[in-house]
Amino acid sequence: MIAPKLREKFKEFGLDFPRANRNVSVNDKMNEIYLEIDIILENGDKAMLVEIKTKLTTDRINKHIERLEKMRKYTDLHGNKRSFLGAVAGVVVTEEVKNYALNEGFYLIEPSGDSFNITPPNGKPKEW
Repeated sequence: MIAPKLREKFKEFGLDFPRANRNVSVNDKMNEIYLEIDIILENGDKAMLVEIKTKLTTDRINKHIERLEKMRKYTDLHGNKRSFLGAVAGVVVTEEVKNYALNEGFYLIEPSGDSFNITPPNGKPKEW
């Protein structure tokens, strides 16, 4: 439901991502960096890592923060200096979890009828 229209929706926030990939893995045995990304949206300067869960929790958000930190470390080791943004999506999201995600600098993606809405983070989006 989310992937096909995600790039279009982020354009409303001034974020143009011409490339989108699903189920991306990083398996860097030499540096012991392993991670999986549900969806990564990319342009030359930025990338948006999107984590999708049926039930979004603060624990899942914290794991996504760790994922973004690992991606930053991996790309730094390979000379890639673009910045990373984060987004989390959930079908079931409590008000507490919603506030936590937004306060941590994430875009929040929630279903709305046949589509979905994106809520921008409180303040400036966090970049890794």
